[in-house]
Amino acid sequence: MAELLLDTNIRGWVFLPIVVITFLVGIVRHFISLLASSVKKAEIQQVQDSQVMMRARILRENGIYLTRSSFQMRRHFFNNEDVGYFKTQKRVSTAQNPMTDPSLMTDMLKGNITNVLPMIMIGGWINWMFSGFVTTKVPFPLTLRFKPMLQRGIELVSLDAAWVSSASWYFLNVFGLRSIYALVLGENNAADQSRHFQEHMSGAAMAMPPDPKAAFKSEWEALEICDHHWALNNAENDLMAILGPTVESMYHQSKVDS
Repeated sequence: MAELLLDTNIRGWVFLPIVVITFLVGIVRHFISLLASSVKKAEIQQVQDSQVMMRARILRENGIYLTRSSFQMRRHFFNNEDVGYFKTQKRVSTAQNPMTDPSLMTDMLKGNITNVLPMIMIGGWINWMFSGFVTTKVPFPLTLRFKPMLQRGIELVSLDAAWVSSASWYFLNVFGLRSIYALVLGENNAADQSRHFQEHMSGAAMAMPPDPKAAFKSEWEALEICDHHWALNNAENDLMAILGPTVESMYHQSKVDS
């Protein structure tokens, strides 16, 4: 592999501007996203249904710490055929097709404008302005499989894989400044490009509200087959088996001291 002598002046001229530009673009993208985002108001019925589903799930997971009568009473509230919540509450599916909802299409367009477009423009400018530049070198050896990831825009077979090109350095900054953005802007910030790509790759189906009718049926079935075993049935005996010798030794010690 060819060994290069990297000029410190050229390195600073290429290395620092890419970091600063990427960071400032992320800050601007965050505030533009805040200004362009629309406030979504949650309906009371949806909040109530989500809280009921959470209560039912907690009952299934932690019902072993309740007595059988207490567990049966709570399950009766949800699953009774006549007055149970999951049987008496009738909900209509609120799932919508994002291609026919103007508000969802507008939100998708805003997300693409504020996230994808700046990345394409800044990445293209850096690839044109600093084409052929190497910015830094990783302090450990790498195999040849890392060359396409770290040396984008430089097609030199003889170049050591540890060198990082300007285009690859930009993409590393885009996905590597998450901690800095979280420190400056908070956890749920719009500058985190990786979070946007995760939401985009998850698909539109994940963004649609669930079907309450199907969710109620699924939770009813899960509660119906849930078998209750009280975990605190012999709690006093187990406690005495663990603490009994210690309490007895302390009692004898107190009698000796007296």
